[in-house]
Amino acid sequence: MPRDSYATLKSKIEKEIVKLQKKAHDLRVKRRAPVIESIIRSMHEYDISPQEIIDAFGRKKAGKTAKTGTRAGAKPAAKKVVQIKYRHPDTGETWTGRGKSPRWILAAEAEGRKRDEFLVE
Repeated sequence: MPRDSYATLKSKIEKEIVKLQKKAHDLRVKRRAPVIESIIRSMHEYDISPQEIIDAFGRKKAGKTAKTGTRAGAKPAAKKVVQIKYRHPDTGETWTGRGKSPRWILAAEAEGRKRDEFLVE
């Protein structure tokens, strides 16, 4: 009994894959036909034009996505601009007072200066 070579086995597998992909495609096409007919019946029943479908399809989808909890296609909330609270007099660097203190504030405090000296009026 001769052993099949790697190339022969690979060729057989690839042919089988192509055959299965064609079957899957045919099944998809076969299952789509009744769905399309149902959509067309509903369009006639509710007097919906194809243009209305096109317009609705182009709009952003409503509903929440599971991943982010925000509406699909919705723009993220605009970030609120925070006023500058501190400014370095020499370099002009700024800080809002939120989050981790910048190095220039920490260095000034290490020199014995107070944060209040850098407050923006």
